[in-house]
Amino acid sequence: MRRAAYALAILLLALGAWQIGQGAWIHAKAVLAQVLIKRAWAEGRTDQPARPWPWADTFPVARLTVPALGVDQIVLAGASGRTLAFGPGHMDGTAMPGEPGLTVISGHRDTHFEFLRALKADQLIELTNAAGTAHRFRVTGGHVVDADKVGLDATGDMPRLALVTCYPFDAAGAGSPLRYVVFAEAEAETLDAAHSPIAIPGPPPI
Repeated sequence: MRRAAYALAILLLALGAWQIGQGAWIHAKAVLAQVLIKRAWAEGRTDQPARPWPWADTFPVARLTVPALGVDQIVLAGASGRTLAFGPGHMDGTAMPGEPGLTVISGHRDTHFEFLRALKADQLIELTNAAGTAHRFRVTGGHVVDADKVGLDATGDMPRLALVTCYPFDAAGAGSPLRYVVFAEAEAETLDAAHSPIAIPGPPPI
């Protein structure tokens, strides 16, 4: 009986270590991917986007910064699960940054868009498009919505921004239809930020 309990304890410890390792790998992959993606952003051109790695099926389309929170991320084309594993993704069919209508960008709640829980009304978001023009958006608020019942209206004459992630932030697993959406309205001033220098962090510690 004691031997069986000992074996069970070892098994539980091993399972726990494996789960911790999986979580650490997810975060390490997200950080390392952003290093490669930022390099592709710095090297890319409007007429020929650079892919972050040779077999990538996506490419950088925008740079998202939140000065108040120290957030600096590159947004990828498309919002498939495969793309979101490496960075926030621009949802197909919504406005490109700075264009009339709603720009929708999605990200995972436990990696790139974890900062949404700290984002507050009236804070500034800067979104730079592939041409190097930075557009300022002012946060108007965050809302929890049911994705099965509520959609986002992507039409309109003024540029708007929605940052979307799964909810709740502390959920143990995926599958909930709830989403946390931060809305922001464009400010009149447009910055001249033609591919300004971007900090490229080193690889994650081993």
